[in-house]
Amino acid sequence: MCRMLMIREPQPFLIRPHLVEFADMCRRSREYQGHGWGIAYRLDGKWQYYKDLRAIWDCDFRRFGEADFLAVHARSAFRNEGILLQNNMPFYDAKYLFMFNGELHGVRLKVPGRIGAEKIFNFIKRLNRGDLYTAFRKATYIIGKQSQLVRAMNILMTDGQHIYLQSRFSEDPGYFTLYRRAGTGDAFCSQPLSGTWQAIANHTTLVL
Repeated sequence: MCRMLMIREPQPFLIRPHLVEFADMCRRSREYQGHGWGIAYRLDGKWQYYKDLRAIWDCDFRRFGEADFLAVHARSAFRNEGILLQNNMPFYDAKYLFMFNGELHGVRLKVPGRIGAEKIFNFIKRLNRGDLYTAFRKATYIIGKQSQLVRAMNILMTDGQHIYLQSRFSEDPGYFTLYRRAGTGDAFCSQPLSGTWQAIANHTTLVL
């Protein structure tokens, strides 16, 4: 039950204003979003990463400059457990970057990972045979079928070229609905920020 933001623009933009606004949104959330946070950002084709166990609203963002791709995740740890830096998202490897917001119960799958979100990331990669979108759809379908309850399974993932998105929830649409910003580029967030944002329909899976 976290908050996440992903922005991709054709031209570099300043990171800090987006972090300030996102942090304030997290601070005001009705769910506590202070179990650490992480950021991944790209400029000139190079990704950089940073994670912190402090609440995002207690941090200074002056270290961050420009990017043409930004992914930020603030964590609300399930049952206040596993509050460790390595459990903060975004999760990433040499090819992919992954963020999750949701809650699953009774998942009957054996997949490596420290927490549920990392297991989902690893399962998508396991099913990938060269078509990530097909693997993304298949993995989330199987996870849904193998779970006793999918309270929500919202995902933002990228291979650097495309954004893979899923919006899925069975309750509390006021909290779990994802939003897309109107205008240039692509921007997705757990709640509307400044500008014009449109709700993404439940049970949406897409690639951009």
